[in-house]
Amino acid sequence: MIKNIAIIGGGAWGTALAHTSALAGYKVNIWAREQEVVKTVSIDRENKMFLPGIILDSRINISSNFSYVTTNADVVILVVPSQHFQNVCEQLSSSLTNDMPMIICTKGIEIKSGLLMSEILSKIFPLNTIAILSGPTFAFEVALGKPTALTLACNDENVSLELIETFNKTNLRPYLSNDIVGAEIGGAIKNVIAIASGITIGRGLGDNARASIITRGFAEMLRLAVSKGANRETLMGLSGIGDLLLTCTSSQSRNFSLGVELGKGNKLVDIVNKRKAVTEGVANATAVVEMSKKYNVKMPISEAVVKVLGDISSIDDIITDLLARPITSE
Repeated sequence: MIKNIAIIGGGAWGTALAHTSALAGYKVNIWAREQEVVKTVSIDRENKMFLPGIILDSRINISSNFSYVTTNADVVILVVPSQHFQNVCEQLSSSLTNDMPMIICTKGIEIKSGLLMSEILSKIFPLNTIAILSGPTFAFEVALGKPTALTLACNDENVSLELIETFNKTNLRPYLSNDIVGAEIGGAIKNVIAIASGITIGRGLGDNARASIITRGFAEMLRLAVSKGANRETLMGLSGIGDLLLTCTSSQSRNFSLGVELGKGNKLVDIVNKRKAVTEGVANATAVVEMSKKYNVKMPISEAVVKVLGDISSIDDIITDLLARPITSE
């Protein structure tokens, strides 16, 4: 039975998961790298850096010490940026036992290795059960107690049922899957497509163009996922099309809002420098395109996002190139 939860990552999503879990009666420890987060959560019961405005439950403790956070934990939830995931997990390795389930909430692909987060975790923790929790989620809404449905992907049926029972006591509604790759691919690619979606709005191209980007972007996501061994049905669900729709249509999305600013002509470096939280799609665009080349999958929208982010071509030239692509069937 799960009573104690360790959450690795003190960003908005990690904090929201901690808060909703604590409200459900669980004892929660958060590991955070930022000393400002540790201080404000400890003293003010508020993550002023990443989740301001939410007074956190008193059952939450926070520390920058891995051993303290994981002591007596029944499950570990990983919510750190994708490009720091491996480094944090390596530091964490001496603090965990082999029988402790690990839930990945990080969405992305590591650039230097081209690996999914589950592939990285399997190398470092080969004996631990791995699960993916992914879907259309904005941290602030979860922290406010609003109902939220997600995909919980895990290959161990007993662990899956235990995790489902745990999350069902919160405002989260998890749906079971055994397709870890599909759940991860959806979460990684949707951030890239969301940047493209934002660009269309920032450029004043209209909702018709945005709908086209979302639809054809989903086709790219589906092709790559299937090529990597995922089930098509997974991408039709919450961790695929569900997450894509939310991220591509709301100004709450960091990736969509970044795309809007790019579409308006603002420079990437200026946009990023104004933000405290990581915008995963910026790093993951390159990783997604590299993975598509490995599996020989055509992903023109994702490639276009890489060109915009790298300032390789102007947005107008990229739009012209996309519209000039050969006509094909759906």
